[in-house]
Amino acid sequence: MELRVLLLLPLCFPGLQAKTPAAKERRLEGSTLYIQCPYTAQTNSQQQKAWCHMRENRWKPLVETTEPSQYPYGTNATNGKVTIEDNPTHRTVSITMTNLQVEDSGTYCCASHSYGNRYLPLKTISLNVFKELHKLELDSLSVQCPYSTLGYSTGTKAWCREGQTGYKLVVSTDYSSTWHNSKAMAHRTLIQDDTQQRTVTITMQKLQVQDTGTYFCVLYRSSRLTPIMEVRLSVSKRTQEHTAKESGNVSVRCPYSAPDYGTVSKAWCKEGDRKACTILVNTNLEPSGYLRTPQQGRVTIQDDTQQGIVTITMEELQAQDSGVYWCALYEHDHLFRMVEVTLSISEVLAGTTLSGTAGTNQTIPSGNTPAPSSNVNTFILLAGILSILFILALISTITLCVRRCKQLKKRGTRQAENIYDKPEDIAQLDSTERMEGPKDDSKDLKYVTLNFKSRLSPEDPLYCNVEPSQTHRKPKDENVEYAIIALKQLTDE
Repeated sequence: MELRVLLLLPLCFPGLQAKTPAAKERRLEGSTLYIQCPYTAQTNSQQQKAWCHMRENRWKPLVETTEPSQYPYGTNATNGKVTIEDNPTHRTVSITMTNLQVEDSGTYCCASHSYGNRYLPLKTISLNVFKELHKLELDSLSVQCPYSTLGYSTGTKAWCREGQTGYKLVVSTDYSSTWHNSKAMAHRTLIQDDTQQRTVTITMQKLQVQDTGTYFCVLYRSSRLTPIMEVRLSVSKRTQEHTAKESGNVSVRCPYSAPDYGTVSKAWCKEGDRKACTILVNTNLEPSGYLRTPQQGRVTIQDDTQQGIVTITMEELQAQDSGVYWCALYEHDHLFRMVEVTLSISEVLAGTTLSGTAGTNQTIPSGNTPAPSSNVNTFILLAGILSILFILALISTITLCVRRCKQLKKRGTRQAENIYDKPEDIAQLDSTERMEGPKDDSKDLKYVTLNFKSRLSPEDPLYCNVEPSQTHRKPKDENVEYAIIALKQLTDE
């Protein structure tokens, strides 16, 4: 009898099961949870299975299987992003939750549906879904921590940071039951509690690298601290790198959000050995206006509050000016880094002069500036290439000249040969008679000599020396015919 009463206690008072130690599961927002819940009792295999969420101190089913008697080999069901599968053969219930969100954090259990609205937990899970946020310096952080899964809304809400020895309080509400909204501000962090919506809103401004860490929204009630949500924050620097030469100038531009920080003073400071930053110049030295340009020594700062750009100019740079600088907001004697600038000053080589005056900007972005030795090597390389090109051009010119001379020499020889090969170019015979050569082609004419006077008259005869065998012999029965070849008078060209 006493044993039966002990077994019925969890069914009559389901809130007692929440006190059973639960397995802790941590998941990143947007990930998936997969859980297996074994059961051994024979009676459990004949009951419906459910995935329940603890709300207001009671188990509330999110998804439930059908009657096992209808599906003896297993059954499954899906509700939104939750799927449950019962495998009676292996006596295992499998749960899958996809696309987890922060509001999914809480206590869950695999349960057997005994009768009515009673659920007997098989395995209890404490799920913590955390956010992972990445920000840049000077950005703002805003997160909402819902606590609707809790059975109460009263109590002090707080924003804590995880430390080596536990939670460190950043800011908390001063809760009063007569107000629906309670808010508080500490340094750069604002907390606001809306008890009607059961949501705590956290806002952090002017984030810095040192703000990187793990934070918790928590509820403090009856000397008990209950985490609501976990946030892992990572803050990165905005960086620039500049290289300049000695006696030159450098100009740095630092953008910022004009609507948020246009009215806040800006400063240019140099970081020291202990990470402390010494202010060199700030905009407080100039009366208020949309364009302030104060100067301190060799450093000038200009703040364009309409465009949201701070411009810093350093003149007559020296080797000791190398180092790490900040463009920073300057508010209530505190510096909030906007951009970290690394400045490198290179020495001027002996025998060289700066290409500009002291007012010339020598700033070159990091990664594109060659070292002095690189400039020397580049000059030597260019000189070698130009020398090779000059030698090739000289050789080509000489070759063309020699080839031209040979062509002219061949042309002169060819003209001299044409004088003897083509006498008709000089003088033409004015005759209508046809001269026939010897019929015997086996014997060629070896020599032909034509002698012309400078000025030939039509009465002058024309003589030709030929071999005896080539002379025209008179046939016996043929009369001798004579022909007179007259030449045109040559004229001087």
